[in-house]
Amino acid sequence: MSSNSLLELQGLQKHYPVGGGLFTPLVGVVRAVDGVSFAIGEGETLGLVGESGCGKSTLGRLVLRLEHPTAGHALFRGRDIFRLQGLELKGFRRQVQMIFQDPQSSLDPRMTVGDSVGEALLIHGMQVGKERGERVEELFLKVGLEREHIHRYPHEFSGGQKQRVGIARALATSPRLLVADEPVSALDLSIQAQILNLMKDLQEDLGLSYLFIAHDLGVIRYVANRVAVMYLGKIVELSRKEEVFSFPLHPYTEALLSAALPPRAGRRRWPRILLGGEVPSPMNPPGGCPFHPRCHRAFAPCPTVVPQATEVDGRLVVCHLWG
Repeated sequence: MSSNSLLELQGLQKHYPVGGGLFTPLVGVVRAVDGVSFAIGEGETLGLVGESGCGKSTLGRLVLRLEHPTAGHALFRGRDIFRLQGLELKGFRRQVQMIFQDPQSSLDPRMTVGDSVGEALLIHGMQVGKERGERVEELFLKVGLEREHIHRYPHEFSGGQKQRVGIARALATSPRLLVADEPVSALDLSIQAQILNLMKDLQEDLGLSYLFIAHDLGVIRYVANRVAVMYLGKIVELSRKEEVFSFPLHPYTEALLSAALPPRAGRRRWPRILLGGEVPSPMNPPGGCPFHPRCHRAFAPCPTVVPQATEVDGRLVVCHLWG
């Protein structure tokens, strides 16, 4: 593990059996996360991108230890999070928090937003009485809300304000890592920019690290330091943001860029690449390279030989073009 890594994943897998109940035979296994390895440094934002169903959210839940892996390890400050128990596990949960995609469904409509933010302090026994109220007020001001908002209920807020409440709640325990799962996809474009700027400001002020999960490459381009591209449960490319957006190595990354970043002044003109078909089922992935049935650059070994991770000028890519 690198000395400046906050989180390191090592061959992480999460497979879900299909069938195999009391009266039904096991018919297959869904490989939602299939051997993922990467690290996130102190104060870094790693953007995780890919199509819907590729395993991004499952990976986020593994990092939060809301799921237990089939295999592999996740080291947080050198400790395997899946071996933590009792007070050590509770301490880990204080250090790693989540920002949800839908702020409405993540807030209890029967509680004031101030109580929702303060609940984490109550659970972890961090502050009591007047101190807890002062901490909640401090968090509201930090995320751009007003003191009078503390006693209101979720239905009284706009979508952007509710996401600010969600961020305040995530910050309540003074975490070091935030897992942000599509945190702006449910918001209007103008509000998205405000929330992203808030997250960047908080990162600078508090030294936070982010695992930022998104399908919008424009958002990733704005917030991330490095980008991990995920396809069918695997990381197929991992590199610094500037390198990914200027010269992608994997054909899947090329296709994502061509679809998401149309040509305009000052931007490289990407040829339009149309991917055929749908993402294959993770229960029955294709042989060889899992991307080869949709790949515009597939050649002889792709249908039969599984590509291995290759380092190209310090970048990681899983493709026969570079093997």
